[in-house]
Parts: sequence; structure tokens; C-alpha cells
Amino acid sequence: MSADADKDDDQALAAEYALGLLSAEEAAAFEARLASEPALRQAYAQWAEDFAALADDIPEEAPPARVQKKLQVRLFADARPARRSWFDRFGPGLLVAGALVAALFLTVDLPGQGVTPPANPVYTADIASEDGSLVVLAGYDAEAGELYVERVLGTARPERALELWLIAGDNPPVSLGVLPNDPAARLPVTPELVAALEGGILAISDEPPGGSPTGAPTGDVLATAPLTNV
Repeated sequence: MSADADKDDDQALAAEYALGLLSAEEAAAFEARLASEPALRQAYAQWAEDFAALADDIPEEAPPARVQKKLQVRLFADARPARRSWFDRFGPGLLVAGALVAALFLTVDLPGQGVTPPANPVYTADIASEDGSLVVLAGYDAEAGELYVERVLGTARPERALELWLIAGDNPPVSLGVLPNDPAARLPVTPELVAALEGGILAISDEPPGGSPTGAPTGDVLATAPLTNV
């Protein structure tokens, strides 16, 4: 093989290495040569610089926050232990910093809503569909007798509504209300239903505007999650 052919092969090899296209064995062999071949190091450096320059004319743009949330849900949903809710993420630190967290929740309202999550929820649930396209966080505020719900991801289909249900044991589902268009809301829980929260399951179904006309889910059940005692 001629020297020019060897040089062309090395150029192609350097380009493939810069792009991460070599196998582990090929990359190791290439790296071993880099230590003793200045021309090969120069070829790799030139390719790396040229490839990096391809992005110079692309303006930087920060992705929307919802993109990061969707990625986290889709990539790490299966790795989350037992569907821990966001209330649980405070862990034991909540006991230490409870006063600070409560002050933050009580003083920072959601934009245009004045809806805040409970500082010390009795029950929580992280309701997520299997594909991660719908995520709703819930926490029961015993002092207010309300269920705080926050839709993190997903919306109802056009001309449809998302309805929240409580399922207790073998009893029929009981509607807790239609989720509003706003991302966060508080839904009243009647005293008769409070006892059913213990060991209960929250479910979200696809319903006509205004909710189910029958008092029971009529559309697809999109997501479910057990209520956990905090």
C-alpha cells in the first residue's frame, strides 16, 4: 500500500475517532498510536476542530422547561422507587426544614392562581400514565379538607376532559372532580370520602367536557396511582 493511501486511511480513521464511530477495540488501538505519531495527532486535532466549527453558526437556544420534565419522566420513570411523589423527595429533611418549607409554600403562589401545595400532606400520589405523557401530582391537605392536584405533564384531548376518581377497595369509583385547565387546583374532599383515602387509589379518565354523564368513568383510564400515607 502506498504512503498516500496510508495517509488517507489515517485521515478517515481520525475522522471516525473524532465522531465516536470506532469500536472500543479500534479506539484503543488508535489511541495507542496517538502517543507516538505526531501526524496522526495533528489529523485528529484538525478533524475535531472542523467538526466543532459546524455548530458555530447555530444560535444557542434554551429548551423549554417542560422538555426537561418530559425527558426526566420518560427516561427515569422506571428507575423511581415505588412511584415516589414529589412530596416524598424532601425525605427526612422535611422534618428538619418543615418550618422553612411551610413558609415557602404559604408565601409563593402559582402564577395567577394563589393555589399552593400543602406543607404537610397526609396522603400523596404521583399519578402517571405508562408512557409518561400524563403526570399529575396530588396531596391531601387535612386541615383544609382539600386535595391539591398539579398537572405537571399532559393535557386533555381536544373537546375532552380529564376527570379524577377515588377508588376504595371494591367500591365503585367516586368522582373527585374534573381537572381544570390551570395546572394546579384544590378539589374539596367531603368528610364521607376522607376515610376512603387510606389505602385508596386515584385514577384519571378521559371524559366528555364537564365530566362523566353517568357518575362512573366512561372513557379510557389514562393513569392510576395509590395514595401513600406520608
